[in-house]
Amino acid sequence: MSKADKLGVSPSFARAQPVGISSRRTAIAEATGAPTSGVVPPSEVPIEALAHNPFNLREDLTELDELAASLTVRGQLQPLAVATRMAFMEAHPGHTDGLGRAPYVVIDGNRRLAAAQRAGLRTMHIHVNDSLSTSAADILESALIANVHRVDVAPMDQARALQELVEVHGSQAQVAKRLGKTPAWVSQRLTLLNLTPELQDKVETGELKVEPARRIGRLPQEDQAPAAEEAVNAVNPPRQRTRPAAAQAQAPAQAQPPAPAWVDPAAYRPPATASPCGEGTRYWSGPGGV
Repeated sequence: MSKADKLGVSPSFARAQPVGISSRRTAIAEATGAPTSGVVPPSEVPIEALAHNPFNLREDLTELDELAASLTVRGQLQPLAVATRMAFMEAHPGHTDGLGRAPYVVIDGNRRLAAAQRAGLRTMHIHVNDSLSTSAADILESALIANVHRVDVAPMDQARALQELVEVHGSQAQVAKRLGKTPAWVSQRLTLLNLTPELQDKVETGELKVEPARRIGRLPQEDQAPAAEEAVNAVNPPRQRTRPAAAQAQAPAQAQPPAPAWVDPAAYRPPATASPCGEGTRYWSGPGGV
């Protein structure tokens, strides 16, 4: 008996059957009509086949117009990291709102998906990895790692995501190890959560810059407001009153003394003086004498 016969398939393995499929996954497949296994994941799908990640750490998707224009001109340069709907539902049965009937859930690339929808793209390239949907912490961690080095991630969103990871992993040191960062890096960003709600709002609006906000977050909350006011004024000092340009133009100019006239020494004649020889007689003394 050939090896193919022992496996219960033809030599071409055309009748290969998937094994090890859980009863839950089978039930989900029957309910959704999605295949359970044995199908090669596509590399490009219609944009309607993609659902946003419910655990996405970004509450606000920023600068979509600029990214949409880039996608229109240059196209998609990097595939979206997605998990199958079945794997996501199996791991998170209580977090399926908003998925619709999309067969894939975006784990990393929600901003690009939103920009592509705005740009009117019809398809997107994807990379399917069901292991990314193992747990909410894994999804959050994957999204955070992908966004750590992106300047458009809101600092408060990053701090909240880090705090959730601390609750999952138990300590800042463990989170730092998982992210490949130092404990000080994690601690510094978590200080934003120690700010009063009013100051957190100022950080989100940009009125209070991140660096001073992190220092202020180490202070007792009753001391934070004066320190924040000082930090804001240091960045935006009050404008000094200046004299309007029109008033300066209308002000009378101060009189300047006249410049001394230049006198040619050869043509110089001293003033006439009275002669002792007689009243009314005048002599002129020139350059060569009398």
